[in-house]
Amino acid sequence: MLSIGNRQERLAVPGHWQTLLPGLVRRLLEAEGLALPVEVALTFVDDAAIRQLNRRYRGKDAPTDVLSFPQLEPAEIQRLKAGARGSGGAGAGDEPAPEPEPVPLGDVVISLERAATQAQAYGHSLDREVGYLLAHGVLHLLGYDHPDAEGERLMHRKAEAALAACGLSRP
Repeated sequence: MLSIGNRQERLAVPGHWQTLLPGLVRRLLEAEGLALPVEVALTFVDDAAIRQLNRRYRGKDAPTDVLSFPQLEPAEIQRLKAGARGSGGAGAGDEPAPEPEPVPLGDVVISLERAATQAQAYGHSLDREVGYLLAHGVLHLLGYDHPDAEGERLMHRKAEAALAACGLSRP
């Protein structure tokens, strides 16, 4: 479901994130009605690497905290959600239906360096900051965007609900 890669050397990636972060993604997907198996790739980088990606893919020559690279179009996501609602149980006879192949949603890249700075500035844990950035990134993979304040509020509410379900509420 969530593969975690580390391509930076500034900060250690805590071992408990191997359980915490996939749980966060699972709760977010469940809240979105997407019960099918999916694949999300999460990669931690430093500010220099995310700046390069931001410049290359968004034309912005500055580091950022999180970037998302969706593999599906919004219409495909809607079909997946509709298919998840309509999927049944077992197949013919007593044999269970085979587990569907995971659907690749895309990649999320987080600057762990930037996340640590923001966690300190906001006065909360690195777990919470990385969780928030991951939730935000996954929402982008699911077709959400924030071109205006209303879109930003919606994404923030959805991310906060998933964080709260994982015990990562604001202090």
